[in-house]
Amino acid sequence: MQLRDALRTAGSDAPGDGTMRAWFLRPAGPVAVALLAAVLIARAVRVAVAFAGGGMDNAFVVHAGQVWLHGGAPYADRRFLYLPSAVLFAGGQAALPPEAVRVGAPVVCVALLVAGWWCAVRLFRVPPGSRFAVLGLLGLVLLWAPVGHLVNLGNWTAVSALALPAALLLADRGRWAAAGAVLGVSVAVKPLLLPVALLFVLARRWRGLAWMVALPAVLSLGAALVMPDPGRFFTHTLPFLLQGGDGLMRPFDASLPAVLPRLGIPPAVAEAVALAAAAGGVVCACLRWRRADPGPARLADTAALLMLASYLVARPSYDHYLVVVVPLLCAGALEAGSVARSPWFWAALVPQVPEFTFPYLDASTRRAFKDALTLCGLTLVLAAACARPGTRTAGGRAASHDGRAAAAAEAEAVTAHAAGEGVAARRRRAQS
Repeated sequence: MQLRDALRTAGSDAPGDGTMRAWFLRPAGPVAVALLAAVLIARAVRVAVAFAGGGMDNAFVVHAGQVWLHGGAPYADRRFLYLPSAVLFAGGQAALPPEAVRVGAPVVCVALLVAGWWCAVRLFRVPPGSRFAVLGLLGLVLLWAPVGHLVNLGNWTAVSALALPAALLLADRGRWAAAGAVLGVSVAVKPLLLPVALLFVLARRWRGLAWMVALPAVLSLGAALVMPDPGRFFTHTLPFLLQGGDGLMRPFDASLPAVLPRLGIPPAVAEAVALAAAAGGVVCACLRWRRADPGPARLADTAALLMLASYLVARPSYDHYLVVVVPLLCAGALEAGSVARSPWFWAALVPQVPEFTFPYLDASTRRAFKDALTLCGLTLVLAAACARPGTRTAGGRAASHDGRAAAAAEAEAVTAHAAGEGVAARRRRAQS
């Protein structure tokens, strides 16, 4: 198959779109890969040098693990905000030497982000060694602040940043039970991805949903049996979260119930607005799923909108939570009709560009207003894209299979074309 034939099979929505797509799908080359590796290593090394415990958030968790290993109650520390099952993972870190945690935590955090991006691009049939995959990850690391914030903190959101695209990749291949197991382990570590359970309900994949719910439940029950005073999770931790945390957490909380009262809106009204916005996001996610377009964008859009809707209302909601969603949406930028092709999508990300400042919002305690602007903008753009009418595909599975075959053929054709160019160049050098 010729390169132009493969590009025509996939289709394009603008003149020259196929040429640009072909350029992005070609191998990135050793220079770009080496540059990306250097940037990732530098990011991990900086955190290891500057922060003890692998970052502030990871240090809180490790401390709770140390308390548990010494026979204490981990929930006595109000900074430990996870399910009882997370104590098992925290105890594993606490058993390591401090130097190993200091170096290993940022390295693992960066590795989780890289693996999540790999799963996201593979979901959209993009070769992981392509220019799009390498330059896209490089752009996210250098030009989007939440990635740096996540690595600096050593926050366990990095697990969710891998688990969501990995689960969607498995679901796209029909392995919904495995997808549920991946999400279940992620929820056991940090319950950030709980809203994705609604995706299994929409898809009527009850076995996958059972895995997602049962794994953290069983692990939490087992951990509760071997820790002192597990009931503090319900009597102290949950009320602490529902009240918005404390003075350290509230200034950085970008959820609507936290931001709107800071603008003078009564808390009851702010809660109502947040609930209405989240409900609207869920409705648009359901509409996107019912549209049943072929290809992986249906899974990615629905899951991403469910997560964004939860960020609007759940407290706390930090900027690095967007690392779970934005790379997944960016990975589909080469797909016709992708939300990442909208200029409004990129406009919503502008407040998160490093060193980009707003008047009166330079102070870190006011950063939540910029984060809320990005969160609301992304939710609005994606909800509008999901709610637009479309043609339901009568043989959805067959159409999806055809789309996968076309995308795979395109990627194979681009790779073969690039390899052919390399062979031809070597022949010309040999003849000269």
